[in-house]
Amino acid sequence: MYSSIIFSKTRLAVFASSLIIGGLFTGPGVAMAGQSKVVLSGVHEVPAVTTSAKGNGTITVGEDKMVSGSVKTSGLTATMAHIHQAAAGENGPVIIPLERKGDNQWVVPADAKLTDAQYKAYMAGDLYVNVHSAAHKGGEIRDQLKP
Repeated sequence: MYSSIIFSKTRLAVFASSLIIGGLFTGPGVAMAGQSKVVLSGVHEVPAVTTSAKGNGTITVGEDKMVSGSVKTSGLTATMAHIHQAAAGENGPVIIPLERKGDNQWVVPADAKLTDAQYKAYMAGDLYVNVHSAAHKGGEIRDQLKP
């Protein structure tokens, strides 16, 4: 009987560890985050843009709706960058202006937070990041955020 109790405790410990490592349990007060890898290109712009410019980065949205991350670009002289709300194939309003950090990097401001409606749009895949240039004022490169 004693050996079956030890075996059960061991199985329970392995199970609990797999939940923690797998992200199914994070403990009280810890928000799990959705992380979107973005690969920006002119093809995703609306309308599409022919350009050799590109960008990549990661945007993270926590269950607390806080947003963080950055995008690095090449092949363009960027004038501004934003997170917008709209589905793929559509243009929408700016919801978070990104801050320039060096010539080719844009970061989410430290206090950026989505509203409930914006978080719902994020979960539906209806937010995107785009980077603007003087040649393409509406945006030169873009990618949707994927929760």
